[in-house]
Amino acid sequence: MRTVNRLLQLKSINLVLIMKKTALTSAALFALPMVAFAQGLGPIHSLVINIGRIVAALVPILITLALVVFFWGLVRYLWGGSGAKHAAGRQLMIYGLIALFVMVSVWGLIRLAQDALNITATSGTVIPTGFVPQ
Repeated sequence: MRTVNRLLQLKSINLVLIMKKTALTSAALFALPMVAFAQGLGPIHSLVINIGRIVAALVPILITLALVVFFWGLVRYLWGGSGAKHAAGRQLMIYGLIALFVMVSVWGLIRLAQDALNITATSGTVIPTGFVPQ
């Protein structure tokens, strides 16, 4: 029985190694054309810029939504009486506070990293250029 378990462990380890090699090979095959055509990254650059704009617009909306959830929980807690509505209001307030804490904390950590790396919203993306034969 021990030998069967040992063989199953070895097969699973071998399968994991094969999956890692396949993932690494696939990533390399997909990344090599990007390196070869590094001068033509205009569409990808504009895609990243547009995604950044969408995320920047969604952050205040999500923070407002978490604040509304907190206050809705407060209303349910205060005027819900006792019982299930009271407990549901308390849970909503807790969820709203957790969401606010997580979002504002991540936002603050990102701002801290931006300040530490001297990255501003108006700084352009610098694409390193190497020796390009003419």
